[in-house]
Amino acid sequence: MARRLVLFDLGGVLFTPSPLGAFGRYEASLHLPRNFLQNVIVGAGPDGPYARAMRGEIALSQMVSELEEDCKKFAASSGAPLPETFSVAQVFEDFTTQGKLNTAVLQAAVTLRNNGFRTCVLTNNWIDDGPQRHITALVLSLLRRHFDLVIESCHVGLKKPDPRIYEYALGVLKAKPQEVIFLDDIDANLKPAREMGIATILVKDTDAALKELQDLCGIQQIMLPPAPGVQLHFVEMGNGPVVCLCHGFPESWFSWRYQVMPSRANGWQREQIMKQSICKHLEDNKGISQAVFIGHDWGGAVVWNMSLFYPERVRAVAGLNTPYRPADPKVDIMETIKARPVFDYQLYFQEPGVAELELEKDLNVLTLSLSAGGLLVGMPEDPPPSQILAGADLQYFIRQFKKSGFRTPLNWYRNMRANWLWRLSAKDRKILVPALMVTAGKDFVLHPNLSKGMEEWIPQLTWGHIEECGHWTQMERYRMHRGGV
Repeated sequence: MARRLVLFDLGGVLFTPSPLGAFGRYEASLHLPRNFLQNVIVGAGPDGPYARAMRGEIALSQMVSELEEDCKKFAASSGAPLPETFSVAQVFEDFTTQGKLNTAVLQAAVTLRNNGFRTCVLTNNWIDDGPQRHITALVLSLLRRHFDLVIESCHVGLKKPDPRIYEYALGVLKAKPQEVIFLDDIDANLKPAREMGIATILVKDTDAALKELQDLCGIQQIMLPPAPGVQLHFVEMGNGPVVCLCHGFPESWFSWRYQVMPSRANGWQREQIMKQSICKHLEDNKGISQAVFIGHDWGGAVVWNMSLFYPERVRAVAGLNTPYRPADPKVDIMETIKARPVFDYQLYFQEPGVAELELEKDLNVLTLSLSAGGLLVGMPEDPPPSQILAGADLQYFIRQFKKSGFRTPLNWYRNMRANWLWRLSAKDRKILVPALMVTAGKDFVLHPNLSKGMEEWIPQLTWGHIEECGHWTQMERYRMHRGGV
């Protein structure tokens, strides 16, 4: 009988570390005996606070309170007093706030669904009524979008490894054991599933587990190689909560220079990233689970979509000039562009090689672009000097484009239909994170009128407006504030 259904555990498989891993880290930080918390939980038996919480009989806050008392009693009986800083609440807060989604496993689950498999999260979990419950809500919301079903022990009154929870899952999914594969990081949870005839994978190493899953499923694309030639460029300054600044075209990180440089004083860490692989970069290379995202021009489109598709990664979001609009399934995006003469330059960018040839022939065209508000076609051959970019600043931009060329940034315009199709999957979804929209009165391309009605799709939206400002907001307003033109 062919395998057609895959069950994934949450903590330790889709979300790392597992609770046991978080316990171990906390014990090590306080020099507690190894497996101290696990021994307290196991010692309390099936009627202990942890087990009851997993069955949904009590919520997280009560579990934490009772576990705290059990830990004190266990420590006293073993003759090893707890440090004054010991806090069970801190253990679970660290687990929630410092954990991260395993993007490789999540991508594998998406690939399985795309190849006709059904997928389900089967997890021991508690009802989260704690101060970090918004993070739990975001994680579960994300999982429900990507899996056919999410089964939490606290909502069915059964917990792994009780065989009845596997029987429940099979019944709800209308599947036979021989059709199912189950991934968990605890062998005791896998044993009753194996005895029922379910194929099991013990997850200790992600790559090894995905290789085993790939072999069982017969789908060779589960372990996706990294995209060739994709590079991310960022500039980082400061420490503390992360603010990710995303730029547009024809810009680079340097267009945020006035905002980035002062970050040394205010202690906030700011990053600029050039491509859409923001999640993977922050997760894999920087170990950052959440940030404030601020975007201008194309960067604005990126941060709005980041908030729509990956809200669990977004602390708050702000768009400069670029409004948010859900994708319209009734009108092809290119037809929308053609209907607005002010966007004619985007049509000019569609033919590969044409715009590159013109722009790379004379890189001083950047002056033209910044003077004219982004319209490159039909402008005079000898444009007036830019009021916001000249001298050494202009030469820095020119050196960057001499190095990298225009093909990659122009490809954003050539990918609009594919992005539109992607966004259609979320056409009825709202952006629920705290948000700010800043419009500029003299931006004749991204006019403030385009942002009307955004509050319908972004309930927590705050507005800002700068009347005497054109398209290049972060450069223009800083210079004006400092007494420039």
